[in-house]
Amino acid sequence: MAENHLKWYNKTLHEYLSNDEIKLLMQKNNVKALLEIAHTWLWIAFAFFIAGMWPNPFTIIISLFIIGGKQLACAIILHDCSHDSVFTSRSLNHFVGNWLGAYPIFNDVDKYRPYHTQHHINTGLNDDPDVPLTEGYPTTRISMTRKFLRDLFGLSGLKSLLGVIFMQMGFVKYALNGKAERLSLKDKSLSEIILNAIKNMAGPIAANVILFGILYAFGKPWLYLLWIGALLTTYNFCIRVRSMAEHSMVDDLQNPHKNTRTTYANFVERILFAPHHVNYHSEHHLCMGAPSYNLPLMHQLLLQRGYYKEGTLEKNYLSIVKRAIVSTPVV
Repeated sequence: MAENHLKWYNKTLHEYLSNDEIKLLMQKNNVKALLEIAHTWLWIAFAFFIAGMWPNPFTIIISLFIIGGKQLACAIILHDCSHDSVFTSRSLNHFVGNWLGAYPIFNDVDKYRPYHTQHHINTGLNDDPDVPLTEGYPTTRISMTRKFLRDLFGLSGLKSLLGVIFMQMGFVKYALNGKAERLSLKDKSLSEIILNAIKNMAGPIAANVILFGILYAFGKPWLYLLWIGALLTTYNFCIRVRSMAEHSMVDDLQNPHKNTRTTYANFVERILFAPHHVNYHSEHHLCMGAPSYNLPLMHQLLLQRGYYKEGTLEKNYLSIVKRAIVSTPVV
């Protein structure tokens, strides 16, 4: 079944796009890539700036939401670089993907890549590791309120952050779907366990020390609390809405033409839920090697040629949230 998915993607891509167009869409550009990543980190700097210059409840809340959205952007940098689809060099994808994407949010490109590959091979099937992220919708208004409150008050974030740290330390099998599978350590000595944990956590700890050091150098070390605060709260809220948009509430979860959604995003939604053109998710699954900065062009070509007569398209993220809420109990 998974093999049929891959064949379908390849066949459909060539039905809608010429070889020259595919070649153009697959072309990487280091300048565009650097501008995209600089855009994310300038937003992060802006969030720290407004909170540091005018510290009050309003700027703190605004900063937490901006940083949470841009921590999602870091996750997308990790995601895109794991596909080697950002820079022309594999080594540059690995370096930037870790230091400006994965490490600041305590993750790792090398661990993420094989996990995420299974999502593309098995999208919507039983072996898709991301299916748990898309289940449970639509749900009742009360249930959705509870989910958002768990996100925004740190309950989801604490569980997720501890899970990622335990995965990095080798205690739990790597998975980002909320399911924790403990790994056996009985054949490893205490020194091996400690050395492995140090090796895996060295990058994330170093990246966060550097971030703290920069804020300290500007005389505002307390701003680092916003980074951790967002990682525990608004980041998880942004991830939830983004995950709902991509694969939840589709007509046929096992049909590759219908199980992945592209969602248009306004200015605020791009800050929170759709960094680095991740909202063009149907396009990404159809041609996962295409750089994110080429996906808007790919979308226009597919739209003009009728791909979305059967494909799944939504007008904005607010519509996704509304679609995910039903007024009667879900049976």
